[in-house]
Amino acid sequence: MVSETHGNIRIRRIEGVLTERHPVADSVPILFDSPHSGRTIPHDFVTDVSLAQLRTGEDAFVDELVSGCLEHGIGLVQAEFPRTYIDANRAVDDIDDDLLSEPWPGGASPTDKSARGMGLIRKHILRDVPLYAEPLSVNEVAARIEAYYQPYHEAVQASLDRLHGKHGRVWHVDWHSMKPFGNPMNVDDGQARPDFVVSDFEGETADPGLVEAVARWFGERGYSASINDPYKGAEMIRRYGAPGDGRHSIQVEINRRLYLDPDRMTKTDGFAHLKQHLDAFALWLVGYTQTG
Repeated sequence: MVSETHGNIRIRRIEGVLTERHPVADSVPILFDSPHSGRTIPHDFVTDVSLAQLRTGEDAFVDELVSGCLEHGIGLVQAEFPRTYIDANRAVDDIDDDLLSEPWPGGASPTDKSARGMGLIRKHILRDVPLYAEPLSVNEVAARIEAYYQPYHEAVQASLDRLHGKHGRVWHVDWHSMKPFGNPMNVDDGQARPDFVVSDFEGETADPGLVEAVARWFGERGYSASINDPYKGAEMIRRYGAPGDGRHSIQVEINRRLYLDPDRMTKTDGFAHLKQHLDAFALWLVGYTQTG
C-alpha cells in the first residue's frame, strides 16, 4: 500500500487493487466510485478469451470521465482490477455453483445476475463465450474476495463513514458505462438505451428528489435520461444507501456511444465534451447537497 499527498489531494493505492483520492481541504460530503473501470490483469487470471473480448466487460475510462470531481472537493475511489475477475458490484455470495469445483461453504445465493453469467465471478464474457475452461476452486474465489473485493468495499465504506461522521449526511454516486443496446445477457436484449440511467434501487437507496434532480439535470443539457430502467442499481448502492440515516447512494450508467469506439475501446471526440459536462455535474451536485 502506498499513501502520499500531491497538492490538495491525498492518494492511497493498493497496487492492482484500488486507488482512492480525496481532497485534503474544502472536502464536501460526496463520494464518487468506479468499480468496473479497472484494467490491470491479475497474474492468476487465467482465461480462454482474448484481451479484446475481456475488455468488452470493462467500463472503459469511466474513472477518467468523472475525475474532475476532485477539483470540487469530491473524493473518488476506483478499482484497478477488472470486473471480469471479480465484480465488486455483486453480493459476496452471488455465485454460480456451476463455476466451482466444489460447493461454496455455507451455500451460495445466486441471483438472476449469476443466471445470466454475470455474478460475483463472471461465467461468460459474451453470450455462449465462457471465461473458464475448468471450474474454479473455492480457495481461488475466496482469495479474490480477500485480496480485491473486500479492500474495495472497505475503502468505500471508510470514506462514506468519515464523510457522514463529519457532515452528518453523505451522498454517493456509483459510476458505470453501458453498451448502446442490450444484448442477450441483459434484461433489455435488443433495446436501445438512453444516454444516462439513474438508479436508486426503486426508491430504496436515496431520496427520490435526488434521483429526479439528477435525471433532470442531464435532460436539461440535451441528454436522454431514464430512472431505474433498465438498471435499478446493484450491490454498491444497495449496501451503502440508507436515506433514513442521511446516506444517499445512486448509480449512474453512461452510454458508451457518447465517448467510446466500442470496437477499438478507444476514446472518441465525444470524450472531452462529455467530461466537461460531468465536471459541471460534479459542481452542480455540490450545490445541490448544500441546499437539498
